[in-house]
Parts: sequence; structure tokens; C-alpha cells
Amino acid sequence: MSSRNPIIAVTGSSGAGTSTTTESFEHIFRTLGINSAKVEGDSFHRFSRQEMDLEKRKARETGRKISYFGDEANDFDALEKLFCDYSETGKGQMRRYLHTFDEAVPYNQMPGTFTPWEPLGEGTDLLFYEGLHGGVVTENNNVAQHVDLLIGMVPIVNLEWIQKIIRDTNQRGHSREAVTASIVKSMEDYISFITPQFSRTHINFQRVPTVDTSNPFSAKAIPTLDESFVVIRFREVNNVDFPYYLSMIEGSFMSRMNTLVVPGGKMGLAMELILTPLIKELMDKKNQANKQLDWMSGF
Repeated sequence: MSSRNPIIAVTGSSGAGTSTTTESFEHIFRTLGINSAKVEGDSFHRFSRQEMDLEKRKARETGRKISYFGDEANDFDALEKLFCDYSETGKGQMRRYLHTFDEAVPYNQMPGTFTPWEPLGEGTDLLFYEGLHGGVVTENNNVAQHVDLLIGMVPIVNLEWIQKIIRDTNQRGHSREAVTASIVKSMEDYISFITPQFSRTHINFQRVPTVDTSNPFSAKAIPTLDESFVVIRFREVNNVDFPYYLSMIEGSFMSRMNTLVVPGGKMGLAMELILTPLIKELMDKKNQANKQLDWMSGF
């Protein structure tokens, strides 16, 4: 962690509320005049899409399992180095993973490949990471220790499976059987690398559907935000003004001393109300640390 070069990490699976999260943070950054260095977790995959397909075949032949959730398919050394370098110097190396043809065409590359490593932009106010492993801890790496504000975005697991099945069948052309098999094969990595992060987060936003998702493997549609509640859990966050949130967010209530529940359609509003003062506090600490450094350098 660093007062002078703060890091915010949003960790969670794809489809956990990514679009709402991104819009909320972008609006907060604009409102506070913050120039952020944005980094996507997929850029720290170890393999291109074609290489990953080959690794999966090798794993099947040798009775192993490999998934994007685990350490074998991700370069946690490079991720932790970026966080460490940025917290110390405000600098670091990044690249991009090109998901689609639209993203790949400007680089004259194929989708599923990486752009070359390049320096982060100069003079950024903070690092903003969004991906699978913003709070990961393993025997060899502790990414979470470098993060000043760690946010978890996680739907209940049945909803997560529904989102994956429908996305991969409708957008990527996979069969339901293939997607189901992929879920089963990745479960050990999910339990080992993804789930523990949500006990380290400062705040979790967990979406819970209010419609029947008891058999995710037969679902035909993804429950909407308006068909959900969002459970917001706070950990090690000081001066949380719960009465203010309850008055500002219609339909919200407290389920525990540290847990606020809001209607799913109000998730964006809740994120902005809750996160804006926390991010402003990070920036105030940054400005104070820089002033102190300037004062000390004057001697």
C-alpha cells in the first residue's frame, strides 16, 4: 500500500456486474478529476487464446486440469510486480489482451493475443485494476497486500454459472455440455484462487436474484438487475454512514451490522454513494503525502 500512489482493485468473475462497475468508477473519477491508469486482469494471462487451447489439450492428456482461475494460466509474478512498482514509484509495465476482432484490428493482430508490454502513462493519480485476481494470495505471491481499496464483485454461484453458460453458448458458439464440463473442471481453481479473495476485500457487492435459479444448467435467460438484490458487506471500513445510505437508497435495509442490502437496480447509485468518499480519502492522503515530501525536500 502507498499513500502517494494508491491502488484500487475490483476483483470478480466476468459478468459479475462489470459494466455497472466500470460506469460507476468512470463517473467517480470524472467527478473527482482523477487521471487513472486502467489495467485489465486478462492482460496477465500466461497464454494467448490459441496457446491456452493447446495447454487444455495437454492437461486432458495427462489427467490434469487448467483454468483461467488458477496460477498455471496466470502470471501472478508480473501482476504483483506491477502493483509493487506502482505503489513505490507510480510507474510500471502493462499490456492488453485483445478479446475481439474490433479490439485487435488497430494493432494488426488476431483476437486472443496480447499487445507488447509498454510503460503505464506518466503522471497518473492512481492505478485501477479490474479482473479475476486483484486480491489473490498464494504461497509465492501476495497481490492483495499492495491494494489500498479492494472491491469484490460477485454474484451467487448459480447466477455466475447462468451468466457463463448463456454468454458462452450465445456469444462464443459453445455447446451447453462443453460449458458445463468447463465449469466442473475449473471448480478446484475457483475454490482455491477466486473465492478466498472475497474474505480479503474491504467491500463486497454480491448480486442475489429474486427469481428461481435453482437449476442454472437449464436457465434460458440471465436474471436482470431489477430481478435481484445486491448484498453489500463492509470490512475494515471506518465511519460507514449507514443511516445516510438508507435514506438515499429507496428500498434498502440492513441485514447485519456490517451489511447493507439494496435493490439491484440501485447498484450503480449505491456504488457511487459508498465509493466516492473512500476514493476521495485516498486522494486526500496522496496529496498530503506529496506535500510532506515536497516540504522535506526543501531542507
